[in-house]
Amino acid sequence: MQDGFIKVAAMTPKVRVADPYYNADKIMELMDEAEEAGAKIVVFPELCITGYTCEDLFYQQTLLDAAREALMQIVAHSDGMDAVFFVGLPFEHGNKLYNVAAVVNCGELMGLVPKKNLPMYGEFYEGRHFYPGNGLCVMTEFDGQEVPFGTDILFESDAIQGLSIGVEICEDLWSVVSPSTQHALAGANVIVNLSASNETVGKESFRRKLVTMASARLCCGYIYACAGYGESSQDLVFGGHNLIAENGQLLAESQRFTNEAIYTDLDLQKIRFERRRVNSFAPNQTPEYLLVPLGLVRQETELSRTFAKKPFVPDDTRERDRRCDEILTIQAMGLAKRMEHTKSQCAVIGLSGGLDSTLAFLVIAKAYDILGLPRETILPVTMPGFGTTGRTKDNATKLAKCLGCELLDISIADSVTQHFKDISQDPENRDVTYENAQARERTQILMDLANQKGGLVIGTGDLSELALGWATYNGDHMSMYGVNGGIPKTLVRHLVRYYAETCGDETLRQVLLDVLDTPVSPELLPPKDGEIAQKTEDLVGPYTLHDFFLYYMLRWGYGPRKIYRIACETFILEEEEADGGDGEWFDAHEIFQWLKVFFRRFFAQQFKRSCLPDGPKVGSVALSPRGDLRMPSDAVSRVWLRELEELEEEVSQLL
Repeated sequence: MQDGFIKVAAMTPKVRVADPYYNADKIMELMDEAEEAGAKIVVFPELCITGYTCEDLFYQQTLLDAAREALMQIVAHSDGMDAVFFVGLPFEHGNKLYNVAAVVNCGELMGLVPKKNLPMYGEFYEGRHFYPGNGLCVMTEFDGQEVPFGTDILFESDAIQGLSIGVEICEDLWSVVSPSTQHALAGANVIVNLSASNETVGKESFRRKLVTMASARLCCGYIYACAGYGESSQDLVFGGHNLIAENGQLLAESQRFTNEAIYTDLDLQKIRFERRRVNSFAPNQTPEYLLVPLGLVRQETELSRTFAKKPFVPDDTRERDRRCDEILTIQAMGLAKRMEHTKSQCAVIGLSGGLDSTLAFLVIAKAYDILGLPRETILPVTMPGFGTTGRTKDNATKLAKCLGCELLDISIADSVTQHFKDISQDPENRDVTYENAQARERTQILMDLANQKGGLVIGTGDLSELALGWATYNGDHMSMYGVNGGIPKTLVRHLVRYYAETCGDETLRQVLLDVLDTPVSPELLPPKDGEIAQKTEDLVGPYTLHDFFLYYMLRWGYGPRKIYRIACETFILEEEEADGGDGEWFDAHEIFQWLKVFFRRFFAQQFKRSCLPDGPKVGSVALSPRGDLRMPSDAVSRVWLRELEELEEEVSQLL
């Protein structure tokens, strides 16, 4: 449970209808399995102690008594287990029968939560047997003890910071106003649902969407356990479709018709961060909930969930292609609107033949097509300097030709050499002045050409460069509209590749593939033997790592220690993976060193982001000072670096 992670499970026992003792044995077997796996929150299906499909047998006192005895066995079995279990059974209270979730923890029955919404349509007939629960929490007797009974109960633990669990049962999720809404407003950040949802054609997809969207709408973890094989098949079949979601992301899902138990790790810090961030999530000002403390022990969770190496890039090919098409359209529509509004006569772009300028050039062409403008009026400019290689210049020339434009070639060598004389800069001194003077000269040329032509200078810098401050202030840092400012470097590659594979022009495709194969470089230092001498990732670190750090810092509020932990889980090569994967593996030392670089640069370079040109937001992480990141330029990184310093000794021992 360190770093906010807590392991949870949804489990479906094979039941015998109307045999609580057999069912209790199967439930206790799964409790043992869950404990061995380290699960702290374990959810079983609705009415699993008796079976959901008992129908009028629910009226029988013999069955109800057996169900209570079976629950007593389960409660006793939980003694000494560091977990909370949610188990379903019929329970009589005040001469009425309720469909309840029993909450079991450390040898005690902590509460009984009745189902509020009883379905009476289609194949469902629950109102015949059960009475609906209400919010009023009262005490009821169980095994000689007084136990809380009611829907408005939250189960919490001091050992696990922020953990608060609310309970609903099956139809409650389908209802217009679900109990989970009120639970969340009262503070619950994990919702458990004990369900018996039968299978019909198409229902699987609907159920998945309900669970996933409930977790998104309520900013919570949602654990859904469903009845499965063993229930009566007289008229219905139950698939045991278990689901666990978090903040709109499906983390785990069982195969239907297998009674499969599923496990994953919920991230309570992530949930709490999202609730702090989304101000439309307003807590209930007068919650009248009973808060029941749980006896759980704080310990580190062995992670079972995985983290995508490239969180900005979908793994699924079809979804990635759909996303790429959507992003290119967002970029182009943003630029089209700006050109239309400013009555621009042309778009001016510095086309280096590198990755970022290539993407921006493709976006300009798409914007021109949207506006119905002739592409020949686009003004791409190549400005070779001291570090320009033949490969990149050749690609810039080919790109312009493929997109129907005439490339303007303006060398900056003479003007920068003169500038060095003016400021007494030794040309042999290859310092930051040597590099930045070239970037600023290029920007001056572009700005003046735009003035001449009545056009706009289109910026090419991407999100990753902005995060690291890898841009020359008032050089490539500046433009009149920046189309790539919302695109991280790892995604830029996929956008260019998608365009290459869908453009229908083999010549253009080959040029774009060669651009993708070219090392990322500002080309500000003279080449060595005709090859690029200055590789960006050798200087500031791998963009794969930096995009990973950026996503989890800004999108979910992770601190350095937690980012380091999940990066090690994600990027350290295991021996059995040596022959597979994408080759982007790092050791613990590399991850730690580049993480320090990331935090130092992110804070130190905010002043560059504070005066960014306009540009479209395309994803959940953005750095615009007018939008997602309202950060002072003078903020210090001391607290973050101190956390890294505390971690460094542990890393040294690990290495």
